[in-house]
Amino acid sequence: MKLQCSASRSAIAAMKNEFHSAELLHRPQSCVPKVRPSSEEFVSKLLDRRWALPSPDTKIHQTVLSSPQVRSRDGPFGYTSLLNNTQPAFGDGMMAKDEQNPSFYIVRDDLLHPLVNGNKARKLDGLLPLIEEHTVTDVVTCGGCQSAHAAAVAVSCAERGLKSHLLLRGEQPEILTGYNLISTLYGNVTYVPRSIYANREEMLKSHANLVAGNSGCVVLFSDILEASFTTQTSSASNFLQMDANRSAKNCPRKVVIVNEGAGDAVAILGVIRLVQYLSQNHLLGKERPLKFVVDAGTGTTAVGLGLGALCLGLPWEVTAVMLADTVDGYKQQEKRLISSFKRCFSFHLVDHSLNELHDGIVNWVERCHPRKFGNVLKGEVEACQQIAQQTGILVDPMYTLAAWEMAALLSEKEGKGAVNVVMLHTGGTLGMFGLAQRYRSYFHTLKDGLSI
Repeated sequence: MKLQCSASRSAIAAMKNEFHSAELLHRPQSCVPKVRPSSEEFVSKLLDRRWALPSPDTKIHQTVLSSPQVRSRDGPFGYTSLLNNTQPAFGDGMMAKDEQNPSFYIVRDDLLHPLVNGNKARKLDGLLPLIEEHTVTDVVTCGGCQSAHAAAVAVSCAERGLKSHLLLRGEQPEILTGYNLISTLYGNVTYVPRSIYANREEMLKSHANLVAGNSGCVVLFSDILEASFTTQTSSASNFLQMDANRSAKNCPRKVVIVNEGAGDAVAILGVIRLVQYLSQNHLLGKERPLKFVVDAGTGTTAVGLGLGALCLGLPWEVTAVMLADTVDGYKQQEKRLISSFKRCFSFHLVDHSLNELHDGIVNWVERCHPRKFGNVLKGEVEACQQIAQQTGILVDPMYTLAAWEMAALLSEKEGKGAVNVVMLHTGGTLGMFGLAQRYRSYFHTLKDGLSI
């Protein structure tokens, strides 16, 4: 069963014509993104909706590195000292760089929620309210055994009175820990053999039908998204009624599937909301060139940052450190997300000439020490320990250390230049527990402390 959305299609068409007409009036004449007079108006319309996060606010810190002249050795682990400035200068103060020491800003999205990664919270920011508005009772999704996405869905659904069903790849570990433990505590976990998991689409549909049963239904998220253009249920009374409907005995189940990693166009909305917040004049501003660095799993967050900067005409360059795919794979994902985003929101966010740019809107780069996804290299756990002890910031060797390394190297390269470097800290620290099980010898050496 699908939601009936015929009425919404006319509204979508009207919206498309409105945006298209405005776009023709302000189409830039070159391939370089420019600030359009209507940019903020377009983004405001796009973001005029309910959100899961009460506010897009986040803390911004600044990490100051030891001078290149006093580093203990070359490479990203060679800093003899690190300093975290919790009250850095913004606005014109961002231009007053230290004469000797490189530094970069850190957007602390790792502090958004104690159990939900920052990038996951941003992806679910626009998605969860749509699910709530359409009286969904159950959410089905999937991920690896230590999936941060699965844990985020489980926690977020439980907080909203929804039931989550998590299909995790492989076998149940002997000891539940990290994201696997959180997923089990908050959601309904089923371990799926790798041979079945390989066909994710069929696996998700089959399990969703099983959850729905004979009296329930499975709803396509694309239908929910289309219906959202004409359905407004933001009042408190409506949500009280929805909660009552969900908790009623013998209530038919309405099940929706959320793709692995929430790598869908609607997940980009929350990231664009973050960009709008950060671009305020009293924070990072709209005129100052920035190099924005983020670690890339599915690449959705990186594309969201790029689209947000493009929509608002910001001179920001987004660098994504590739962790789980090749350059070609990430570029294909970028094209798919942009195309899907345009289709969903009937808004040409990128001019035709920009689509032909070789590098797209994201600069995809290898991490400082490339390796097969999931592997940890010797010395990386100690690097995380040094960062934690000297700055109070916890990064993990799988994801966020890669972004931290790249931000550090870019900040050294920029030196006294006019471009500031900003790292988006996406979280991921609960994954350290799973890594400690897998790489016992690397973590065992931590008891000896740092030798620097």
